[in-house]
Amino acid sequence: MSVGLRVPPTASGRPAPAARYDDRVVDRRTRPVRAPGLGTLLREFRDSCDFALTGPAVTARRAPGLRREELAMLAGVSVDYLVQLEQGRAARPSAPVVAALSRALRLDADDSALLHRAAGLAPATGSVTRVVPDSVERMVTRLREWPVAVYSADWWLLRWNDAWTALLGDSTALTGRARNVVWFEMTQPSSRVWIDPGEDDTYRDAIVGDLRVAYLEHPDDAELADLVTALHETSPEFAERWTAARPARYRGMRKHVDHPDVGLIVLDGDVLQVPGCDMRIVVYSPAPGTPDAGRLARLTTAARPASDRKN
Repeated sequence: MSVGLRVPPTASGRPAPAARYDDRVVDRRTRPVRAPGLGTLLREFRDSCDFALTGPAVTARRAPGLRREELAMLAGVSVDYLVQLEQGRAARPSAPVVAALSRALRLDADDSALLHRAAGLAPATGSVTRVVPDSVERMVTRLREWPVAVYSADWWLLRWNDAWTALLGDSTALTGRARNVVWFEMTQPSSRVWIDPGEDDTYRDAIVGDLRVAYLEHPDDAELADLVTALHETSPEFAERWTAARPARYRGMRKHVDHPDVGLIVLDGDVLQVPGCDMRIVVYSPAPGTPDAGRLARLTTAARPASDRKN
């Protein structure tokens, strides 16, 4: 006779119902709980998001978390596909899709690994850092006079301040890959922001060369690999520059911005490396005492809350 686990009695004094598994007696009340599936995790992560999108493209919310429409916009997937994932009708998304969802939900490494496993994928290793450190969040918030934004190593826009919005428009309106600098420049460049014609080739080689650095440093990042593949398929210019450009960090260049309210503003664009990770901060600043400084000041002052304009 085999020896089973002792089964505790019920309130009536009789043993609780039990089942045999591999010649062992297991209490049904202590049976392990199944891990949550992909759809459940997605809904939980979406509902627990503690950040809110802002801007004209975002409507007022009635509950905490992200709406499906907002998550779909940030991740570059359709709302219908996201509904299928959450309802378990599309349980096997690709690695690039899960990586995009992790980025849009701002998941840390542990939660991203959990989402990958729920999708039947190996957790991403050596991925590009897309979780903005708290110290960088504070910096972006406090630098109110100059346009500031935070980008990942593969040039996804992650954060920006009100001055950035005042200068360049509502970034929440950018959907999918339009939030990636290299994709945007190679497929739909803005006529409002431009480089001196004599330096434009240098700039375009520089951002492609910087993306090559990220690709070399993060060869297993699924979303980065998917981006590079899509760029090769979509942009002949990118394919040519990818072969010719030297892998090197992009340090920034002077930009010209045609603003509809204040006219032309010329700004130095500097790219600063975040200590301890490969994230970067982009800062636009004017030369002091110039008309450009005055025009930018008008924009950023108008963008600040009335309570802050006295400070």
